[in-house]
Amino acid sequence: MSQFDVAVIGSGPGGYVAAIRCAQLGMKTAIVEKYSTLGGTCLNVGCIPSKALLDSSHHYEDAVKHFEEHGIEIPGEVKVNLEKMISRKQGVVDQTTKGIQFLMDKNKIEVFQGTGSFKDATHIEVTPSKGKSTTLEAKNIIIATGSKPASLPFITLDKERIITSTEALELKEIPKHMIIIGGGVIGLELGQVYSRLGADVSVVEFMDRIIPGMDGALSKELMRVLKKQKVKFYLSHKVKSVKRKGKTVTVIADDPKGGELSLEGDYCLVSVGRRPYTDGLNAEAAGVKVDDKGRIEVNDHLQTNVSNIYAIGDVVRGAMLAHKAEEEGTMVAEILAGQKPHIDYNLIPNVVYTWPEVASVGKTEEQLKESGIAYKSGQFPMRALGRARASMDIDGFVKILADKNTDEVLGVHMIGARCADLITEAVTAMEFRASAEDISRMSHAHPTYAEAVKEAALAATADRALHV
Repeated sequence: MSQFDVAVIGSGPGGYVAAIRCAQLGMKTAIVEKYSTLGGTCLNVGCIPSKALLDSSHHYEDAVKHFEEHGIEIPGEVKVNLEKMISRKQGVVDQTTKGIQFLMDKNKIEVFQGTGSFKDATHIEVTPSKGKSTTLEAKNIIIATGSKPASLPFITLDKERIITSTEALELKEIPKHMIIIGGGVIGLELGQVYSRLGADVSVVEFMDRIIPGMDGALSKELMRVLKKQKVKFYLSHKVKSVKRKGKTVTVIADDPKGGELSLEGDYCLVSVGRRPYTDGLNAEAAGVKVDDKGRIEVNDHLQTNVSNIYAIGDVVRGAMLAHKAEEEGTMVAEILAGQKPHIDYNLIPNVVYTWPEVASVGKTEEQLKESGIAYKSGQFPMRALGRARASMDIDGFVKILADKNTDEVLGVHMIGARCADLITEAVTAMEFRASAEDISRMSHAHPTYAEAVKEAALAATADRALHV
């Protein structure tokens, strides 16, 4: 029987980072992965492939709509080769997952392919798709089994016309009309991919706004931009039926006025969130508690009720974000090594990779109002930047929320070009408890999109933005 200091179940961003950090800290480490490639949802059917398609479709849209204005003339018709686009996406995925395998080899982490199932609190049975099972013994075990797309109880996912995000990354044709159930991150990102390629896209959302977990101003601005791109929205609609007949999918929903909405399309993407994935884990054999939402219960150190077993990422409470899982994987490894790391969950940034990109960190304006915290707000429009006008990316803004009395930055919310990268400046500032004035007095290179952060900080400090 193979014996280890640590065994990690699941090789997504949380799991593989936890394994690497454990190995760096001198622990004999194993990682168990159900699928044939490492990297979990993020690298195989999530973050990485979706961004590859977003970038490819963005290039196509620029060629069709914007190149001529830049003085670039393309003779003949610009065409989409979806098969090649999907193939390029898969190439990016393959290269990235092979990189994870390289990191496992480099750090002398033993990889076991197969479904990991608890026999007891220190033993894991690994059952491959073919061949005999094997058993590992580990002093400590980290559960990092991630999540799967959620659905609604009355929807039958045939994975052909009624699909999840996984199938949406592998379509053989551009939909004529894609109906998306759910106005969250995943639905909007994939909706924009196919909208750019020529599909009609309709988004049906139960809440009264899209990206409901983010600041309301971001939701309003993103919907304005997407409507301009011909995406249709049906907010405050409760879906009650999804049926397929041949190549036609019909979605029926109750509208907010008491009537009924009926939409017909050739594809329906069900994008109503994700659920923790513990299928086959057999957590009860180890005595590990799972809550009524299917999440592994953990304390502030990500330790389960069984002292040598920890859990991280999508399978525990909190936002289902790859970078949150990575931080938790590092934290658990360092705890096992006797160190005292910490995570400030308020400073885990959230990003939507549409174009314009949307990013936020800290408290939203709605949360501050609900908590009764006195705050001030500074906002700066992207269209006032020379860099934005040069690139024709003029939609969006940066908004900074600061404590009214101390000027400490409490939240930063932005929508615009490269906001997925710009948000890190806000995270850095907030980690060191910077004030809006601190940010406003930092030199920002000109011309850059980042100047909007400085200007928003000036606006929050004393309503003295320079360029509006």
